[in-house]
Amino acid sequence: MKRKVVETMSKNLEAINEEKTCRDPVFLEKEGEIAYICFNRPEKRNALSFDIWTKIPELMEECEQDSNIKVIIFKGKGSVAFSAGADIDEFKTLRYTAEGAEKYNEATMIAEKAIMNASKPTIAMIRGFCVGGGCEIAVACDFRFSDENGKFGITPAKLGLVYNTPGTKNVVDLVGPSKAKDILYTGRLLDAEEALQIGLIDRIIPSVSIKEETLSYAELICRNAQASVRGSKKIINEVLSGAQEDSPEASKLIIESFLSEDYKEGVRSFLEKRKPNFKYS
Repeated sequence: MKRKVVETMSKNLEAINEEKTCRDPVFLEKEGEIAYICFNRPEKRNALSFDIWTKIPELMEECEQDSNIKVIIFKGKGSVAFSAGADIDEFKTLRYTAEGAEKYNEATMIAEKAIMNASKPTIAMIRGFCVGGGCEIAVACDFRFSDENGKFGITPAKLGLVYNTPGTKNVVDLVGPSKAKDILYTGRLLDAEEALQIGLIDRIIPSVSIKEETLSYAELICRNAQASVRGSKKIINEVLSGAQEDSPEASKLIIESFLSEDYKEGVRSFLEKRKPNFKYS
């Protein structure tokens, strides 16, 4: 009897904690080897507040420190928007002065770099609007999967603002300078088909199956040797920053991979014609 009371109290506490978490404007969920960072303001189309920007690096660091997590997925609450951009109310408060705007811009760049520099793969799972800061976060991720209702835009030109260099570089790396100019000069919205055509997103997936298919792709990454995955991400980022030869760090990663237990397991599994059981996390 006492055991049942304890179990009931535990379940009630879990329900209370879950309810509390779900009130947070952005929160972290973990399902096995996958982490979800969820924007949770559906009543405002998941608009990004200063508090959300400052919380993102903390959540990314938690994912980095959790050895069980192999892939991080960003998503928005509901099906209307991944994030429709900045919280308009803050234009009248925090972002109304030059000092406040600088503080806000610094927070966005810190969050953006936390995503870009993460050792673990990141995926933006997009439903509906992905505009402004929402698009900034999406292009900082390794992959962007959108449903058929995706709408994309980066709109500082409509506000008299200048887009930051890291965000601009991410867009240029994805779509090239001419298309980046089109996106930034006009501030227009692109539908999912055009976004896919120019390389801004990687896939269009029906809304009814986007979570299932995104999760399936993430699990495909999880099954591979994580030293290989993260080493590839590190080197690709170096290439995007202009590297043409192995840096000392890249050389170390390559040499260490040949000495790893995962390499030995990969060779054994290949020769034995079975799936590998990699241990690195």
